[in-house]
Amino acid sequence: MHTDTERCVRAVRSKDARFDGWFFTAVLTTRIYCRPSCPVVPPKAENMVFYPSAAACQQAGFRACKRCRPDTSPGSPEWNARADVVARAVRLVQDGVVDREGVPGLAARLGYSTRQVERQLLAELGAGPLALARAQRAQTARLLIETTPLPMAEVAFAAGFSSIRTFNDTVREVFALAPGELRARAARGRSSLGVSPSAPTAGVIALRLPYRAPLEPGNLFGHLAATGVPGVEEWRDGAYRRTLSLPYGHGIVSLTPQPDHIACRLSLTDPRDLTIAISRCRWMLDLDADPVAVDDQLRDDPLLAPLVGKAPGRRVPRTVDAAEFAVRAVLGQQVSTAAARTHAGRLVRAHGVPVEDPEGGLTHLFPAPEALASLDPEDLALPRSRRTTLTTLVAALADGTLKLDPGSDWDKARAQLAGLPGFGPWTVEVIAMRALGDPDAFLPTDLGMRRAAAALGLPSTPAALTARAAAWRPWRAYAVQYLWASDDHPINHLPA
Repeated sequence: MHTDTERCVRAVRSKDARFDGWFFTAVLTTRIYCRPSCPVVPPKAENMVFYPSAAACQQAGFRACKRCRPDTSPGSPEWNARADVVARAVRLVQDGVVDREGVPGLAARLGYSTRQVERQLLAELGAGPLALARAQRAQTARLLIETTPLPMAEVAFAAGFSSIRTFNDTVREVFALAPGELRARAARGRSSLGVSPSAPTAGVIALRLPYRAPLEPGNLFGHLAATGVPGVEEWRDGAYRRTLSLPYGHGIVSLTPQPDHIACRLSLTDPRDLTIAISRCRWMLDLDADPVAVDDQLRDDPLLAPLVGKAPGRRVPRTVDAAEFAVRAVLGQQVSTAAARTHAGRLVRAHGVPVEDPEGGLTHLFPAPEALASLDPEDLALPRSRRTTLTTLVAALADGTLKLDPGSDWDKARAQLAGLPGFGPWTVEVIAMRALGDPDAFLPTDLGMRRAAAALGLPSTPAALTARAAAWRPWRAYAVQYLWASDDHPINHLPA
């Protein structure tokens, strides 16, 4: 969108928050970059230059606006709606792959050379993988500076910087403030709002996850809570809570829906996991979606329009770990939600890593494929064919034959899954929808879908329903959420 200058100027002048994250406005006279909804008086059109990413702005020598804080914008929805190499690379950068494995590791995961990856990212984003990772490190550093009492040296290494000097230089360059000044500024802001200056809870980081309005939390949190695995997930005091397996340790996250943001509380064993934890929580809640674009297209169908009008802004409930969800999808084949939770709970108690949760009732991490690779099929209270399906899946995930992560090629992953024994269209598509994040994944054989379709007057046979759903592309996964929500099932409502 950043190449459409006229459209960008109109968005900036109207301060339209829907475009936050789609592009960034750099002001030539002040050398500052902003989000489109920045509250300051818009600059003259001839003084505005538009970039597709915060990293591109920083690389061009602009610093972040102190008023609108463009580094905290929702991410561009474009990268979640595409499966090409650029979109996959962006998702992997957000998941911390460059910080952990470098650009060669990123390229290897994508199956391209480092030169090709850098060239394609520069062409579309105006910044290469190192610049994207640097911008993400700067944002993480700011969060740690403003929300924790950690010493600056610990903040630097937790955010992924290799040295204190690089940390100091980057923060000054990006935010035009030294790290100590950022912390003092945040403290003054809390004081002016009457917030108690007492120290935060030890080991807990509290932050706000922004999103594009509207957001309907009912099916999003209802689905996560109703299908939650005992010991791994729970609904407590109006918040969805779960354990997280992360590269450097583990964590516990608490997510509470608010009118204009998601309140997030993270407890991490290693603060270096902060960036990845935030990225995975945003991914799970589908917070970078563009609900206006989705709903506008679905409203064109006269049978879907009343559902969209009743509760606009539905998101697709995803997962923080694609491999975990694949295992759970197999356990949920042809059984009720309650039975699927029971099977998963047994697996967790037998093979999951125990954790402590002083604030709730979480007890385990969901077992990794490597931990499940040695399980005895006879210990599974499942039909023999389902045991074979599960053990084959776990073996493929454990040895790397099957890779399910934010950088997965959706079509290739579908083909690999379909080649495993016991994987029919429903299992493949539900994994594509909730684990891989394909916004066009579709479940015409799902019982709830067929029941909702019949009630609305839509075709109820899978072939006819698929043909009818062609007009909903590329947002069929969102259409599934609206159709599911027409039924009075616990997955469609916030728990009491």
